[in-house]
Amino acid sequence: MAGTLKNVTDADFDSEVLRSDKPVLVDFWAEWCGPCRQIAPSLEAIAAEYGDQIEIVKLNIDQNPGTAAKYGVMSIPTLNVYQGGEVVKTIVGAKPKAAILRDLDGFIEAKTA
Repeated sequence: MAGTLKNVTDADFDSEVLRSDKPVLVDFWAEWCGPCRQIAPSLEAIAAEYGDQIEIVKLNIDQNPGTAAKYGVMSIPTLNVYQGGEVVKTIVGAKPKAAILRDLDGFIEAKTA
């Protein structure tokens, strides 16, 4: 289900996300969440296009409830952007790829054809 995106856990969240040199978008999701599955292809496409500028990872909230609780994730999908160990942007709900890219403006630079 997760495709090419890396999965992070409560155990490695600190090293994989909080200590990253570049911004990290964390997709808080669960297997049973329809909207989470709906946005997965968009996130994979963004990761493929902009992976040099932003890391995109997935965190399954059923398997890793500690991190979700720590950051107050109440509904999924929730996309948090972490930079320098802090949440700098929160996107809640399923959105089309173009809307997610607009929300990420400032973290990624649009590629010109």
